[in-house]
Amino acid sequence: MNFIIKLIVTAAVAFALSRVLKGIHIDTYWTALIFALVLAVANVILKPILVLLTIPLTIITLGLFLFVINALMVLLAAHFVNGISIDGFWWALLFGLLLSIVSSLLFSGKNE
Repeated sequence: MNFIIKLIVTAAVAFALSRVLKGIHIDTYWTALIFALVLAVANVILKPILVLLTIPLTIITLGLFLFVINALMVLLAAHFVNGISIDGFWWALLFGLLLSIVSSLLFSGKNE
């Protein structure tokens, strides 16, 4: 149940950010919900592998390369979902960063 709530909130945040950021375009809330699901699956399956493979680069950049990996996850999820478009890597980086921050703030009070 907790996963479903997080998915719904993440979709709402993504949809709201698409209305604020001019480089992110999400057609409907349902598209945002599918995007949140695809992003969650990519973060569970692919992101740990990428983090593991890029440990040296992450160490050299003092962890900043993790932002790049986050942006790549956003671009990958957007690639698989119809109805969402991201105008470039920098928009994906900003969107991923804001999505992470806002979602973390919304769930910071919940210790479940």
